[in-house]
Amino acid sequence: MSKLIARFVNDESGATAIEYGLIACLIAVAIIVGARSLGSQLNETFSNISTTVDNANNVQ
Repeated sequence: MSKLIARFVNDESGATAIEYGLIACLIAVAIIVGARSLGSQLNETFSNISTTVDNANNVQ
């Protein structure tokens, strides 16, 4: 019985799975933050292009 408990205490496979899960979560959060930032920048860029095109059409 003590061998079983000692083996359970020394088993780190569950901890490794949890660590991989946490790493995957951190990567997912980084991707989400990056996508939101990139999306905001793209939206601003296309808005500026649209305004420039509208102003160019009004000049002629």
